[in-house]
Amino acid sequence: MNSTLPLPDPHESDSSSWEEELDKAIFSFEDIQAELNYKQAQTALRSLVAKLDLTPQEKHGLEEEIGDLEVLLGKLDRMVVQIAAFGMVGRGKSSLLNALVGQSVFETGPLHGVTRAAQRVNWSISEDAIASSSTTLRVTLPGIGQSQVELIDTPGLDEVDGETRTALAEHVAKQADLILFVISGDMTKLEHEALSQLREAGKPIILVFNKVDQYPEADRMAVYQKVRDERVRELLSPLEIVMAAASPLVKTAVQRADGTRGIQLRAGNAQVEELKLKILEILHREGKALVALNTMIYADNVNEQLVQRKLMIRDRAANQLIWKAVMTKALAIALNPVTVVDILSGVVIDIALILGLSKLYGIAMTETGAVQLLQKIALGMGGIGASELLATLGLSGLKTLLGISAPVTGGASFAPYVTVAITQAGVTGVASYGIGQVTKAYLANGATWGPDGPKAVIGKILASLDETSILNRIKDELQQKMKRRN
Repeated sequence: MNSTLPLPDPHESDSSSWEEELDKAIFSFEDIQAELNYKQAQTALRSLVAKLDLTPQEKHGLEEEIGDLEVLLGKLDRMVVQIAAFGMVGRGKSSLLNALVGQSVFETGPLHGVTRAAQRVNWSISEDAIASSSTTLRVTLPGIGQSQVELIDTPGLDEVDGETRTALAEHVAKQADLILFVISGDMTKLEHEALSQLREAGKPIILVFNKVDQYPEADRMAVYQKVRDERVRELLSPLEIVMAAASPLVKTAVQRADGTRGIQLRAGNAQVEELKLKILEILHREGKALVALNTMIYADNVNEQLVQRKLMIRDRAANQLIWKAVMTKALAIALNPVTVVDILSGVVIDIALILGLSKLYGIAMTETGAVQLLQKIALGMGGIGASELLATLGLSGLKTLLGISAPVTGGASFAPYVTVAITQAGVTGVASYGIGQVTKAYLANGATWGPDGPKAVIGKILASLDETSILNRIKDELQQKMKRRN
């Protein structure tokens, strides 16, 4: 950068050439669809939105994330370039954006923290597109359709309720294609930390040293050099730093009512030409990739959140379904003294559990398919399956004998009967719990066992089960249920 800020004559206007250059930089991309696979990006995002496959329960609480994806799709369809301004309170972000737009569309004022929520304006490059009933400025350009640049103003990063506003800033930063970080003097520690966080977003950043009109030239350059060489040396290159005066005050000679003359401060012409040129430079160099790439990266992040939330909700529902089946099976076996009926009722409940889980995960499965899956799981479970069968056959016989002898013993055998019944039910319940967890893993993986095969998956899940804890829980709940029945 030169040692002086190249500021034009305040009375000169370059709006016409600026608009023409912006037009060329943003919207006259050569074969944009071919170079960026822009249509593929639109198709991929549209397909993502259409195939979210969320139930009404899963959609609840995810409205904002789903809305983000739809907003991104609209951004691609309308070819929107988003430029967001960040900075601390009183750095002149809103005034800077107003200077770029050429109109006072962003709220400003003498008090700190005027911008209470993110404000947007579609930055028109032709004045005749201004709507009379709205501050939204739009432009239609040949070959691209409804296209626009969107300037985003954010609250000061150090305002009261900073956590909320910082979260807002982070959210906007993820979507923005270009970030303007505005300072008005030597950087504070808080500003450096905020800039470092924004740098992690991986977006192009322009550091704007605003309000330079308030400094004598020597002081202005001293501040600039300190920021460049010490504050942001590891974050930004000198080419990413510009100086501006968004709302300069100019000393003007005035004649007072008493005939005397004096000096009055009046608003001068904004000095943002260097910033305009830097924006154009970035759009010329990276504009073709900014919108498509940033949109797809953000969409991928949002989609990952949706997938994780979806899996969490389904996992919770699956665990509830598994436990309900476990207790149903345990209670049925505890109350049934007939051996054959014990085995058949247990198998029926396990099949019903598999079918219920397949429906929950949206994978079609017939009863025949459920039986085949149960057989494969039972073979892979080995020890638990065998222990369940032995418990069912052995304990069921003992339970039957105690039940028959109850009238003869005057009810003395009833207490042992209950103990045996609960033990038998607990053992079969543990096995059913294992079957449910294995089935859940199988279905969550898209009805496949993965590269390791069924035995490895089953073994891994069984190794993670705390059989003693599960057994005790089954016994406790079963005792309570049987007491209520009695």
